[in-house]
Amino acid sequence: MDDIVKQALAKWPNVPHCYGWLGLDARGNWYMRDDRTQAQGPFRTAKGSMLRHDKLIEFIHRNYEHDEEGQWFFQNGPQRVYVELEAAPLVWRVAEEADGGGFTVAAHTGAAATVSDCLLDEDGRLYLASPLGLGLVHTQDVGIAAEAIERGIWTPEPVQASELPARFGHVLSPAERHAAPPHA
Repeated sequence: MDDIVKQALAKWPNVPHCYGWLGLDARGNWYMRDDRTQAQGPFRTAKGSMLRHDKLIEFIHRNYEHDEEGQWFFQNGPQRVYVELEAAPLVWRVAEEADGGGFTVAAHTGAAATVSDCLLDEDGRLYLASPLGLGLVHTQDVGIAAEAIERGIWTPEPVQASELPARFGHVLSPAERHAAPPHA
């Protein structure tokens, strides 16, 4: 987390959280979702405007985390902006090492990862789990990941996409969770 963000949190500790305004798609793109977009439906239905400002995206990446309930957020100064996820909290970029001996994996944020599990859902989407969390392999890198599978480095486990949030402890829509009435 950036020092300026930590300072803002210390100065203004009780700023309300923000829900529904930021989304992450299955390719690692960030989307701003204004009131009109949110009124059109959930993130999978109405994405909003894709962010294109490199410095803003870098700032989001440096301050992207999850809370104890598995809700991913961007800490924007003193305000926590919860993120609507299309598929998973991370999107993996996969590359073959220059010597051809293995593969590297990095999150859309740039954080390097070590793969612990490889999963294939009912729609053929490939996920990798790591200590950072669960992520979907970027569509442009599926062929490279397939090479790792063919070499026996990763062995895909069949899964249902709907079961992944509970299994890996993340929340796809903090906005829906926040809007839901509390359990009696």
